[in-house]
Amino acid sequence: MRIWLKDSERRPDPSPVTTDDRKAVLVGIVLWIIALAILLVFLTPLTSAGLGWWLWTCVAGLALGVVGILYTHWRHR
Repeated sequence: MRIWLKDSERRPDPSPVTTDDRKAVLVGIVLWIIALAILLVFLTPLTSAGLGWWLWTCVAGLALGVVGILYTHWRHR
């Protein structure tokens, strides 16, 4: 097995696969919304236990998801 091949011995590069990443980002956003809704149901026990930062984690996930969906939408065009 050789590590280095001459250019004449190489096979051509495969063509890039076209994907729609927007669906994956939307699934992530929906999961963050579900997590936020569940945490809002248990808001009082969370804040009394000092775990209010979990809510902000969901909000940050949603914000990054929105940035991601905007980017993938822009890139898809």
